[in-house]
Amino acid sequence: MMRVEMTDATAPLSAYARKARREPVVVTLHGKPVVVVRPLTKEEWEDLVVSTDPNFIEIMKRSRAQAKAGQTISLQDLKRKYRVKPKALRRGRRRAR
Repeated sequence: MMRVEMTDATAPLSAYARKARREPVVVTLHGKPVVVVRPLTKEEWEDLVVSTDPNFIEIMKRSRAQAKAGQTISLQDLKRKYRVKPKALRRGRRRAR
């Protein structure tokens, strides 16, 4: 892992991004880590896009307000309402010998 003090981080961001392909680059301020530059996985990118979407944030606010007001339905009640049958437990696969 590469560490660089913010005052010494004078290279272009693209240079640190290239280095981050090989190892994470941690930028510090007065010796304390403040940011890390590293590649994103596809899942991390999707999480970031969804979690910062204004529509998603509004949906979450409404859902939290409804939950706080007691306007929720338990998973068990939903399953009962829609007649969802429990799945049978799967056993581990047998290995071919």
